[in-house]
This record gives sequence, C-alpha cells and structure tokens, in this order.
Amino acid sequence: MPRVLLTEGEQRATLAVARSLGRAGLDISVTSATGRSIAGASRYVDQDIQVPHVGSEPARHLSKVSKIVSSHAIDVLVPMTDASASVLLSLRESHTELTIPLPPSDTWMAATDKASLVELAGSLGIPVPGQIVVHDPDDTAWKTWASTRYPVIVKPHRSVIFDGTSLLGGPVGIAYDEASGVERLHQLPRACFPVLVQERIVGPGQGAFFLSDDGRTTASFAHERIREKPPTGGVSVLRRAVPIQEDIREYSERLLDELGWSGVAMVEFKRDEKTGTPYLMEINGRFWGSLQLAIDAGVDFPRLLLAQTGLAQLGPEQADENDGATRLGIQTRWLLGDLDHLIWMLKAPAWKRDEYALGSRASALLRFLLPQHHGTRLEVLKTDDARPFVREAIQWGQALVGRDR
Repeated sequence: MPRVLLTEGEQRATLAVARSLGRAGLDISVTSATGRSIAGASRYVDQDIQVPHVGSEPARHLSKVSKIVSSHAIDVLVPMTDASASVLLSLRESHTELTIPLPPSDTWMAATDKASLVELAGSLGIPVPGQIVVHDPDDTAWKTWASTRYPVIVKPHRSVIFDGTSLLGGPVGIAYDEASGVERLHQLPRACFPVLVQERIVGPGQGAFFLSDDGRTTASFAHERIREKPPTGGVSVLRRAVPIQEDIREYSERLLDELGWSGVAMVEFKRDEKTGTPYLMEINGRFWGSLQLAIDAGVDFPRLLLAQTGLAQLGPEQADENDGATRLGIQTRWLLGDLDHLIWMLKAPAWKRDEYALGSRASALLRFLLPQHHGTRLEVLKTDDARPFVREAIQWGQALVGRDR
C-alpha cells in the first residue's frame, strides 16, 4: 500500500481525507505547525509531524516536507490548502517518484489566477462579472469604469500571494465610491497586484465539487448551506447534499474540460438574485472544508482520487460504497462550529440580526438544541474515532478563554 502524507492536519478536510484513506488501509501521516492537530489525533494516522508554518515560513516548510518525503518513503503527497499547494508543487521536480494528485503546475496556477480565469471563462461563454485589472495602486483607468457600477469588489488576483518571504492572504473588500476604492488599493501590499476591480454580484453563493480526469468528470457533488459561522456569511457549519444545478454543472464541466483538469476542484458561482444568472467566481483546486459531507453522502472523493492515480485500487466493497452516487438529503454538522454560530447569535444586537434576517436569539437556541434532521451526521465526532473531537474541543476551549481575556 502507498504511504500518504497529508498537509495541514489542523484542517477538518485533512481529517476527512485521513479517515477515508485510512479506512481503505493506506498508511497515513500528516504535517502540522504544532504536531498536535485534530487530524493527527485520528486512529487512522500513524504520525503527526511538526513542520514550519507554510504561511510565515514557506521556504523552511518546503525544505522540511522534502526531507519527510525522502526519509519516510512517501509515495503520495496531498497539499490540503492553496498555500501548501503553491509551495509544494515544486517537489515534483526534485522527487520524480512522488505523486501529487493535482493538475500540472502551470494548469493549477492558471486556474487559481482569478484575472486569467475570468478571461478564459468569458471566452467559453460562461457568465463572468465585469472587471478591470489594476496593475498599480496609482493607476486611474479603473475610476471611469467603476463610476457607473458602485459598489464594486476589490480583490487580489490570487487568494494566496508570495511577497518574497511569506505568504499573504488576498483580502477581498467592497468599494462604495471612488475614495474608498483608492483607499482599498493603497492599503493592499504591493505583492497583491495585479488587483481586480470587479462588478458586484448580489445573490447566493452556489457551486459544485468535481473529480476530473484530463477534463472528463468522474465524480461530482453539491450541497446547500443551512447554517454558517459567522451567520452573516462564512464557513458552513450545517449543510445538506443536493442535486447539482444543471447550468452550474454545464459551465463547470466546460471550464474543467478546457483546462484539461485532473484532480479535485471546487467551482464557485454567485447567482444573481435579479436575473438568476450564475456568475463564475473562482476555482479552488484542492479539497474543500465540507468534504466530510460528500463522503457521508456516498461520494468518497479521496478514495476515488487515489484510485484514479492508479496507486491505490479500491476493492469490490469499497467501489460499491463509493461509486459517485449521491444520497441526497444527507446532512453533516460541524458541532463546535455550530456552537460558534449560536454564540454569535446570542451576543449580536437585535439590529444586526434583523439586518440579515437571522431571527431571534430564542429561535437560534432552539435550532441548536432540538433534534436534528434524521439524516444528520456529525463531522468531527465519530464514535469509532473520537480523539479528534476531544482534541478539537480542548483547543476550542483554550481559544475561547484566550478571546475572553
């Protein structure tokens, strides 16, 4: 069986992958910044190896992971975030025997460049927001374009940007007028440029998840968000498996086919609340935070991905259980994330809850305490693998105490 190394054991998606592949009999190791991650606590993980933080020390992180690949005879390396993927894809050159089940580096970099992605999608007839690319904070060409479109979105061309020493997150903001647009552009670090000034699409975020082989879809999945943290819009804490909307499937598959994509991808859209048109926002070329729901619903992306590489064959029983057929209506609940949702609701002033139509404190408390839909499963807490939840709860409590000081 191949030896698999997963990065960022702090991520819930890493735990989902570790459980999936560990149950399939593979040898799993994870890396983390502390050596005490939630994924590292799983019974399916052999070791949790401490490494320098990829964001603050990308060069040292790369060097350490390279040594781990050699010393532990790693066959498969799975970067779990955009940050680790952007740093670790270069290991293909120094470790030719290593499999990193992501697309070729140039394909991955092109798909995660939001400026070039919008241009490509537009050429394929996929709806995209109007935008103008700003190459310097002192550029003024965008002002005329934006003058009839406020408010507009201001965002760097990548979610993760290397500034020469560390990785920066690409903050997204709204400009309500020319003055705030100028201010936002000048607040961004120089490494964030080029920056997109983009038409704002008002409506729900929608999308789908795919596994592709040279552009051909081999598995797909979609969910709807029921609750998020913060409740005003953020990470989903309760979500349900639903059918993929056909226009989103068509546009996503058209784009992934054009890219010749091989691997997993999350393709995100915003559906205009007035016209119903879905506008492409971005592609995330790695596993996503709510991965456990897809696995619970019968689409076991990690096993299917490893089987697609040819390095791990699924046995007959595994193949029957993970053939890509979604059990619709299944729900997955991140319990501590849902508790964060409740705490926000209990603390938020009435005007803020009213502004987002979030309901009362009492209704939020009832939603949290009352029995869930019969098809609801817990994301982190599993009866056959409880230690990750124990570790998560301890770390959650420590963070809560730290916030209250």
